[in-house]
Amino acid sequence: MRIGDVASRAGVSVRALRYYEEQGLLSAERTSSGQRTYAESVVERVRLIQQFYAAGLSSRTILQVLPCVDTGTATPKVLDVLATERARIAATMNELEQALAHLDRMIDIARHPHPDHCPALRTGQAQAPAH
Repeated sequence: MRIGDVASRAGVSVRALRYYEEQGLLSAERTSSGQRTYAESVVERVRLIQQFYAAGLSSRTILQVLPCVDTGTATPKVLDVLATERARIAATMNELEQALAHLDRMIDIARHPHPDHCPALRTGQAQAPAH
């Protein structure tokens, strides 16, 4: 199957397939003229790679996981890698939740200005802007 056909059937760009090949996630045979050809099974593999990316995994991590997909058995090392990735994503989510709470507070202050938060609203203390 040609690269354009794989891209179309898997719902990705040709550029993505080339990137997957560069990263070692996908392999292709080459014709005598250098064109890539793929087995039918590559479409399913590309969809799986997309699921791994959607789960927040990097191509380096996906490369570690794919052999387990091929054998049907997750090794303890891969399970540790996945647990570490989960912890990383959870920490990032926590940081984002904190940032969101801070932003919500700033929005609330902007909507309901109060002298405690805005020096310009303090009586007798309003000053001209510094230059």
